[in-house]
Amino acid sequence: MLMPSIFRENLMDDFWRDPFRGFSGFQSGNELMKTDIKDKEDAYELSISLPGVKKEDIQAKLQDGYLTISATSSQDKDEKDENDRYIRRERYYGSASRSFYVGSDVAQEDIKAKYDSGILTLTVPKVQAKPEVEEKKYIAIEG
Repeated sequence: MLMPSIFRENLMDDFWRDPFRGFSGFQSGNELMKTDIKDKEDAYELSISLPGVKKEDIQAKLQDGYLTISATSSQDKDEKDENDRYIRRERYYGSASRSFYVGSDVAQEDIKAKYDSGILTLTVPKVQAKPEVEEKKYIAIEG
């Protein structure tokens, strides 16, 4: 809408608002890359919502125990009249990422990923933490 709302205290509220709010999978605030995490017997299953994002625009990497999911998106909307004059022209380019600590004992080869209908599903195996052997330290007594 090009006209500012008359029901707000400040008529410039609509002008300065986030133009990408509610667009594609890259919304502002808490709506960014919504993730469901399911605890299974031997693994965790993460389901990340990425509507409108192509599979080739998604990256998942494991580094220092952190699983990081990154995605980029771009869309162009061109509408012209019969004389090739622009009536409306909008472009959107955005990126988002989220990180999850999965532990330093998880190997990249053990994580499985699948992308279907705008949902990225990652299966991260549960790895038993290696019990630390307590070292007994003694103070040397001279004399």
